[in-house]
Amino acid sequence: MGWAISNLLKAGWIERPIRANYRITDSGRQWLAENSEGIRNFTEANRIFAEYWPQPEKSREAVIPVSTQAEVIDPIEQIESGINRITADVGDALLLRLRESHPDFFEEAVVKILLAMGYGGAEQRGRRIGGSGDGGVDGVIDQDALGLDRIYVQAKRYAEGSNIGREMIQAFVGALHGVAATKGVFITTSTFTQNARDYAANIPTRTILIDGKRLVSLMIKYRVGVQVEQSYDVVDIDEDFFE
Repeated sequence: MGWAISNLLKAGWIERPIRANYRITDSGRQWLAENSEGIRNFTEANRIFAEYWPQPEKSREAVIPVSTQAEVIDPIEQIESGINRITADVGDALLLRLRESHPDFFEEAVVKILLAMGYGGAEQRGRRIGGSGDGGVDGVIDQDALGLDRIYVQAKRYAEGSNIGREMIQAFVGALHGVAATKGVFITTSTFTQNARDYAANIPTRTILIDGKRLVSLMIKYRVGVQVEQSYDVVDIDEDFFE
């Protein structure tokens, strides 16, 4: 179901009006009217949905016919390709869930991500401080037991296309100065304009920008909001056994 939903959302044939609810779109109805038998197998589904998933430039340079791919691609490469596809599907689903979440939940989530990455030490010294009167920051990570070295966090749950501009980064840097901080992390579910990136890269206050794509990548890497569903062992001959 997750695989089907990811592809249907990517194609624009369904939409998610509210959390855990899905609704067919006009383009979805049109496709169904023209294809009353639906999709009969995974091979057909992969062919139909392929156009909605951007391919890396390297893949476009040398396209291998589907009929010969299984003969050409190494089994390990096939496994890696499948894992990459699943990871991309999960990343898209994560981003949708984050954008639909409550602002308080999102602020808590970004703090948990930074703690999972190792910031805050073994004692997990980090907390959400968002809300009225937060001074322009949503979370803080204490790098030492006394809180002498701190990382402040800003979290913006924006829709795709609502890019963060330079002005918002400037406001965050001003908030960092207000708490005498020298470093901060700005996390969003959208992305940043080039002016915002250039500004953050050329100021004394160390400011890291994490967009939606990198955010879900970190969540998957550090297992925040995801879990391992299944593992596979790849075996090979044990040469020591035959010596």
